[in-house]
Amino acid sequence: MTPRITKAQLPAELLENMIEQLGAVPEPVEVTWHNPEVAQSNLEFSAKLGRWNAADASLKSFAHMAVAAKVGCSWCLDVGYFQAQNENLDLAKASQVPRWRDSEVFTPLERDVLEYAEAMTDTPTTVTDELYGGLLDRLGPAAMVELTAYVAFVNLATRNNTAHGIRSQGYSDACEIPLAPPV
Repeated sequence: MTPRITKAQLPAELLENMIEQLGAVPEPVEVTWHNPEVAQSNLEFSAKLGRWNAADASLKSFAHMAVAAKVGCSWCLDVGYFQAQNENLDLAKASQVPRWRDSEVFTPLERDVLEYAEAMTDTPTTVTDELYGGLLDRLGPAAMVELTAYVAFVNLATRNNTAHGIRSQGYSDACEIPLAPPV
């Protein structure tokens, strides 16, 4: 499926930078570039998210992929798994995120983070005081705030991509372990 809107022409420098970083230009950038201010703001905020370090990178990666699987953003799931490999995260676990409830590879904390990401993604949200409190006790306030903001941003990105009709570009094909299909 092609995006519901044509891809915009990117500035040459940005185009080259994207190809150098990812091997291909991400379709969400090409689509969003129809409004360069929106696209640039999104790129800048995404870069800032990457510098946050109060919450464990694996937990954020798993949360990202859980949101993508729940919303049905194959592009986000694809690139999230690719990024997990590039960050040297546990690919055996990351590959199982789409079916985390049936997998036995996750720790209790990881399971709670995955559940939290899905609960934040539900409309309306289904986050319980018990789930939030349990994570807050184990992660601490700074990491909890970061995780929550991270999941909220991923919800924005996944919903933006699915509305535009953006699908997987095959980034995860470079990963040694295949990504499990969503349940």
